[in-house]
Amino acid sequence: MAEAEAMYRRAIEGYEKAWGPEHTSTLNTVNNLGDLYEKQGKMAEGEAMYRRALEGYEKAWGPEHTSTLNTVNNLGNLYANQGKMAEAEVMYRRALEGREKAWGPEHTSTLDTVNNLGVLYKKQGKMTEVEA
Repeated sequence: MAEAEAMYRRAIEGYEKAWGPEHTSTLNTVNNLGDLYEKQGKMAEGEAMYRRALEGYEKAWGPEHTSTLNTVNNLGNLYANQGKMAEAEVMYRRALEGREKAWGPEHTSTLDTVNNLGVLYKKQGKMTEVEA
């Protein structure tokens, strides 16, 4: 994974030089580095990358763009993995609402977020919400 991190960092540096820190290609790689950090258990670093990507996507494409919502969902996953249930729920609900608007209730990305919320509610013992 060290090699992957080095490659992501190299790509980010190159994108920033070529297109700037807020270009969507830069942000895509920032988001991917956040995912790598989360998988490595580097939660603070992962959150920082996701937050940077989210802020940039919101500026570039708006809060309801599907790429923005993917990062919102990623933040939900990170928070859930840290046991930050309230923060995870906020992110998942935002992602779900946006994905339902963008793709509809039956799209696989929408259903991924429905599943994430269900797992979160199960961990919290909220069985009525899980059933819904």
